[in-house]
Amino acid sequence: MANVHMILQGKGGVGKSFIASLLAQHKAAEGQKNLCIDTDPVNATFAGFKALNVKRLELMEADAINSRKFDDLVELIASSSRDVIIDNGASTFIALSHYLISNQIAKLLQEMGHRLVIHTVITGGQAFQDTLNGFNQLVTHFNEEVKFVVWINPYWGEVKIDNKNFEDLKVYLDHKDKISAIVRIPNLKQETFGADLKEMLKSRLTFAEAIPKKELTIMMRQRLKIISVQIFKQLTHLEAALS
Repeated sequence: MANVHMILQGKGGVGKSFIASLLAQHKAAEGQKNLCIDTDPVNATFAGFKALNVKRLELMEADAINSRKFDDLVELIASSSRDVIIDNGASTFIALSHYLISNQIAKLLQEMGHRLVIHTVITGGQAFQDTLNGFNQLVTHFNEEVKFVVWINPYWGEVKIDNKNFEDLKVYLDHKDKISAIVRIPNLKQETFGADLKEMLKSRLTFAEAIPKKELTIMMRQRLKIISVQIFKQLTHLEAALS
C-alpha cells in the first residue's frame, strides 16, 4: 500500500512546504524513492528543493484555479507505486479540499490500494486559532478512510491557549481517533538553531546537503544535525504508526 501524504492547511506561511520537505528527506534517508508534487500556484517552495526532484503541477488557468486540473493529480498518484508527498498552497486549500471530498478521492485511492494521509499544522502566536479552525474543518469533513497527522509548530509562539496544550483541547479530544500521530517541530533558539535552519531553508538545501557542507561552520553543521535527528526520530515513529 502506498501512502499519499498531502499537506493541507488554509493558513499561509505556517510551514507546509517545510513539512513536505522533511517527509521527503526522511524517506530519502531511509532509501525510499517517492513521488514529490508541488501544487502551490503562488509560492512553489517545495519545488525549489532540487535534491528532492519535485514535480510542479500547474493548477492555474487564466489567473484562476481550474479544479479539473486536480484530475491530473489523481492520475499521477494512480500511476505511482511509490509513496507520494504533495505540498498544497493556502490559495488552493478550499478548492482542493472541496475536490477531495466531493469526488470521494480518499475512497477512490483506497480502492486503488493507496491510503490518503493528511498532514496539517497547528502554530502558536496570532495564527493559532486560524490553524486550529483549519484542522477542525478538515477532520470534520473527511471520512474514516483518511488518516491525519498533526504537526505542532512553535516558531511563532507557544502552541497552547489558557495553559492548555493541543491534546487538552476539545477539538483534539473529539477527533483523536482519527489522528495517527502528532509531530512536534523543535522550539528552536532563534539566534542559533533557528537562524541556521532558516539559512538552510533559504538556500533550499536538504539536511543531507547542508550537514557535510564545508563552507558552513562546524557549529552550524552540528546544530543542523541535532535538528534533523530530533525530527527524523519522530518521523520514524510516524512510519511505524502508518504501517
